[in-house]
Amino acid sequence: MIPAGFAYHRPADVASAIAVLQEHGDEARVLAGGHSLIPMMKLRMAAPAHLVDLQDIAELRGIEIGADAVTIGAMVTQHDLIAHEGLAEALPIIREAALQIADPQVRYKGTIGGNVANGDPGNDMPGLMQCLDATYTLAGPDGTREVKAREFYEAAYFTAREDDEILTRITIPRPAAGTGWAYEKVKRKIGDYATAAAAVLVGKGTASVAMTNLADTPVWSEAASAALAAGDVEGCVAAMLEAIDPVEDNRGPVAFKKHAAGVVLRRAIARAQSRAG
Repeated sequence: MIPAGFAYHRPADVASAIAVLQEHGDEARVLAGGHSLIPMMKLRMAAPAHLVDLQDIAELRGIEIGADAVTIGAMVTQHDLIAHEGLAEALPIIREAALQIADPQVRYKGTIGGNVANGDPGNDMPGLMQCLDATYTLAGPDGTREVKAREFYEAAYFTAREDDEILTRITIPRPAAGTGWAYEKVKRKIGDYATAAAAVLVGKGTASVAMTNLADTPVWSEAASAALAAGDVEGCVAAMLEAIDPVEDNRGPVAFKKHAAGVVLRRAIARAQSRAG
């Protein structure tokens, strides 16, 4: 199908983009890589009257590797995440997850900001960002504010971002030396959303566990993380299976999805533990 008509805006800076959003309110939508919004527009599930393309905004790009934290611009592509050697050294789980997103054509255009800001429960990066305890920076008419990834997602396609705000960057604390990591995903075919996916960090007395596409938001479980930190793998799995809320769809019934979630989570835990120093 062909999208409904719209006005196209291509601002050169964040302030100009916010001005367009503020002027047109909920009739305007931000365009990053376009892999979520454009298909929805073609299906007439979304029909923004104004499209605000962020491609020309240089300040939304770049990856900074600090001693204590990593900062990633919202318009950094999945391919950029994979290719950046400094990021692979500081946070190798990001490369591992990005390599499992769709296919190379999508990864060359799809951005981390679009992936996390859209609120799509099937996207890989939101759950991973919750596992990593990331913080999102949002810019709007009144300045910037920061929101934890674990507090950002409210329901499917609903987030803490206001209509006139833009997610500009993501800040991730660097895990302690010796932390093991893994991102495990099962899907029906290349390019599909996960049937179930798990992000795991595990270190000396610490752990963090999140899962994707098993509820209407990504699921980070404090109870599952605490159990794994104490060395109780089955307690971790049980807590996470209690936290998720899958629904039946073309990827399978609820019982199958819960079974797949347990298998994927155990695999991720085993690999993370094998990598822990």
